[in-house]
Amino acid sequence: MKIFRKIKMIHAFLIFTLLVSVVGLTACGSEKAKANSEKPKIIFADAGWDSFTFHNEVARAIIEKGYGYPTDVTMGSSTLTFTGLIQGDIDVNMETWIENILDAYTEGVANGDIVRLSSTFPDSAQGIYVPTYVIKGDEKRGIKPIAPDLKSVKDLPKYWETFKDEEEPTKGRLYGAIPGWMADQDLRKKVETYGLDKTYNYFSPGSDAGLSSSIVGAYEKGEPWVGYYWEPTWIMGKYDMTLLEEEPYSKEKWENGRDCAWTPVDVAVVVHKDLLQKAPEVVAFLKKYHTTSKLTSDALSYMEKNNVDAKEAAKWFLKEHEDIWTKWVPSEVAEKVKTEI
Repeated sequence: MKIFRKIKMIHAFLIFTLLVSVVGLTACGSEKAKANSEKPKIIFADAGWDSFTFHNEVARAIIEKGYGYPTDVTMGSSTLTFTGLIQGDIDVNMETWIENILDAYTEGVANGDIVRLSSTFPDSAQGIYVPTYVIKGDEKRGIKPIAPDLKSVKDLPKYWETFKDEEEPTKGRLYGAIPGWMADQDLRKKVETYGLDKTYNYFSPGSDAGLSSSIVGAYEKGEPWVGYYWEPTWIMGKYDMTLLEEEPYSKEKWENGRDCAWTPVDVAVVVHKDLLQKAPEVVAFLKKYHTTSKLTSDALSYMEKNNVDAKEAAKWFLKEHEDIWTKWVPSEVAEKVKTEI
């Protein structure tokens, strides 16, 4: 009987110890959850394209895991989400193409409703590209240079046969921009100004998918291709493409027949004014947020190659590029993020 009572006492003691531990852990977890819940939720805009979503997920991961703020996303068109940013319904716009919404942006800044914090990437580009093997060849693939002296858009007339249009072989084929885009109007004007319409057919791809498919098809076969594209995109991350030279941008040349390169677009992190008081440490982080067009294209290429979403691409970026993003935040924040990803 004594032995039996002793076993019961030990059993009761073990249960008591276990309960104390569970309560302690629960209390600890509750305190952490309470601390996080006390911080205001930060709302991100998402206009729907992959690079926008990727930069959102990088910033959200750092803010949630490193700073303990809850976050959420509001989807919509670039116009609607930017309106939401100005009105204060949205806190952060990670990929603001300022030139595309210049009037609304200028007014928002002038009224003090929004604040530009940093450049998401300062080196976006668009223009007329060719696969680099067209100019330099590709020894690994057994491709010899086809147009070794091709450097400028204005060199294209002498190479029209290299890019011969199979449907109308008396001219070359130049793939145009997406119908409905301002770039389509600009490029059609350029073709006239440069006189390319005399030696090339302007071929409308019909859609983003149609244009990218034409590049993929030509590149995989090692065939010539020339046409409009832009950065950053997964295409530019996966394939070696060369942007043909144009005269540097000037307002006079641009207004006179688009006779120069497109101006680089200022792609920025822009926030609503209230975030400066709402989450000052997050603002300090976003002021240092800075990538490049190539880094973004590489991330988009990772998404495409591995068939993963932007959240997985953000994890990949945080693991592969610690040397970059850890400079954006204090060391203790960086350690929290590295522990959680």
